Amino acid sequence: MKTKLVDFSKFSSIRIGPTIEVALIEDDLVPADCTIVGSANNLLVSPTPPPLMMLSKQYDFIRIENNQLIIGAATPGGRVVSFCKKNDIANFEYFSKLPGTIGGMIKMNAGLKEFEIFNHLIAVRTQSGWIPKENIEYGYRKTSIHEVIFEAAFELHAGFSYERVEMFTQMRSNQPNEASAGSCFKNPPGDYAGRLIEAVGLKGQRHGGMAFSDVHANFLVNYGGGTYEEAIDLIQEAQERILKMFDIVLQCEVVVLGDTIVTKK
Repeated sequence: MKTKLVDFSKFSSIRIGPTIEVALIEDDLVPADCTIVGSANNLLVSPTPPPLMMLSKQYDFIRIENNQLIIGAATPGGRVVSFCKKNDIANFEYFSKLPGTIGGMIKMNAGLKEFEIFNHLIAVRTQSGWIPKENIEYGYRKTSIHEVIFEAAFELHAGFSYERVEMFTQMRSNQPNEASAGSCFKNPPGDYAGRLIEAVGLKGQRHGGMAFSDVHANFLVNYGGGTYEEAIDLIQEAQERILKMFDIVLQCEVVVLGDTIVTKK
C-alpha cells in the first residue's frame, strides 16, 4: 500500500494539523479502518487523528461518455469549471466558488443556495458499484453515503453561463480571506448560524490565532499560528452560548478528525 506524507498545517484550508502518513487509494483498493480525506477544505485535524486515507491522482479525471459527464472523485471543482467552460456545459458554474474535490462535495451535498450538487447528479460509483441517485438519501449538507466515492455521473446540458459565474462570485463576496474551513456550523432550520454567533457576542471573538471572523461570523478563521485546541474552544463556546440563549444545538459543518465535539447542557 502506497502512502503520502501530508502536512495538514499546509494542506488543509484552515492551516491546522500534524504531519502524518496518509494511505493512498488506488485501483479501488480501500484500506481498512481508515478515514477518507479529500482536499481538506472542511477539515479540522487533531494532533492525534485516526488513520487517514485519500484518493490518488488516478481518480482525477473528467470525460464525456454516453451523453453524461463522468468525473473522478479526486477532481478539483475548479478543473470541472474550466472543462465546462471549454466545452460549453451548463450547471457547474457554482463550482468556481466551492473549494474541494468532487467526492467531498457529493458526500456533503455541497452547493450555494438552491444550487446543489445532487440537482444534476445521476449516480455515484463506490465500493458497492454504481448507485443511482434515487437510492441515496440526501438533504441540506448531508447524504447517506458512507463508502468511498470513486467517480460520479452527471447530466450533460449545453450552455455555460458567465452570468451565473458572476452571480456566484457576488454571493461569496462577503466571505473572509483568511485561512478557514469554510462555514463552521450548519444553518439551523429557519435561521442562520452567523446571526446566532453574532447575537451571543462572538463575532470577531479571538482566542490565540483563531477567531470567528468579523467579516462573516460563521467562519472560524486562522490569523496565523492557530491551534486545534483554540479552534475547539471557540466552537464549543459558540455551541454552549447559543444553546443557553436560544435552545438551539448548532451542528458543525466542519469535520473534526480526532475528537468528538460535545455540546454541554
